[in-house]
Amino acid sequence: MKPYVEMSREELLTLKSELDGACKIQEAKDISLNMARGKPGASQLALSMPMLDVINGQSDMKTLLGNDTRNYGDWDGIGECRQLLADMMEVKKANVVVCGNSSLNIMYDTVIRSMVKGVNGSTPWCRLDKVRFLCPVPGYDRHFKITETFGIEMINIPLGEDGPDMDMVEEYVNNDASVKGIWCVPKYSNPTGISYSDEVVRRFAHLRPKAEDFRIFWDNAYCIHHLYEDDRHQILNILEECEKAGNPDMVYIFASMSKISFPGSGVSAIATSLKNMEYLKKFMTTQIIGHDKINQLRHVRFFKNIDGLHTHMKKQADLLRPKFEAVLDILEKELSGTGIGSWTKPKGGYFISFDAMPGCAKAIVEKCEQLGLVLTGAGATYPYGKDPQDSNIRIAPSFPTPEEMAEATKIFVLCVKLATVEKLLNS
Repeated sequence: MKPYVEMSREELLTLKSELDGACKIQEAKDISLNMARGKPGASQLALSMPMLDVINGQSDMKTLLGNDTRNYGDWDGIGECRQLLADMMEVKKANVVVCGNSSLNIMYDTVIRSMVKGVNGSTPWCRLDKVRFLCPVPGYDRHFKITETFGIEMINIPLGEDGPDMDMVEEYVNNDASVKGIWCVPKYSNPTGISYSDEVVRRFAHLRPKAEDFRIFWDNAYCIHHLYEDDRHQILNILEECEKAGNPDMVYIFASMSKISFPGSGVSAIATSLKNMEYLKKFMTTQIIGHDKINQLRHVRFFKNIDGLHTHMKKQADLLRPKFEAVLDILEKELSGTGIGSWTKPKGGYFISFDAMPGCAKAIVEKCEQLGLVLTGAGATYPYGKDPQDSNIRIAPSFPTPEEMAEATKIFVLCVKLATVEKLLNS
């Protein structure tokens, strides 16, 4: 297929006329499709429905240690659930606190605690003239919203195929005391699907922060979310690497079962050093007496152990994989050779990252919406919602059916083509 930038004005006008006609036909279908957020589809949720039957009014509600999950206690989570989450996060049980249904809530609490009370006795961030966070981009919009909410300045760090630009990370962290943290999605990153290389993880662990209260916010949201059993990404254990490098307190790891069992009704956890744990405990034991231990027990009795988790996730992958492949197949057939877009081909996670010709992303999203397809807003994958190139679009294939996903991708491709042609004609 001829690259669009090599087309004459007459060729572009002819193509625009064809695309306008196709849009009118599509508009007449009056469809409604949504691939804005990474919501599990109904078939995925159905896999976890038997969990609702593992506990009933006749069930033994005690933990393996004999503690009654109906009552107070176990502020850091019941032991067997801590072990299950520890195995999932590939850390030691002693380093894990099991919380409520949302890892995002833990991240929010961790930031606000640092703002108001400081980090392990350091000056509270709210008393400092400037607090800055590094943000690998494209990245997760809800991370950026947390730091934006507290007026923390965010700095874009380019994300490559093996992780963030570590030269930039080291330059900022090792020399600027106002840099207090960095957001990371290290495995099947949101939205690109890349995983951090061993070298990148080791360079993180060997940072020498100018600020003693600098912390890595390691959101390992997709730690067991593989799409292909024979091509599973593995990353180094950041907690272990930090210990080896003499930086045991530098990282917080977050994870949850929101995309494993039920979003909004899963179980989340934070893993960190024992010193950090002691500091967290002072505030968490004031904030809560205990999270939902009955839900923790329900998850443990359903999944049983890490092998049960992996078996469950294989079933999820079988449902997700055709949706991802439907998107990638159509993008390849329709856009390969045109030079008007590039996209990632993830091996896990929940998203595909698409880069349009600079200056086209907002127009593409708007055109899709006019044709009944809702996408994540252009710019959402950058701090403050500002993509400097107006190029990146996050595609979330999980919620629609494979057939709906194919239809949605055809609409998306149509809008990519039209927005690009209009951009070239007006340039």
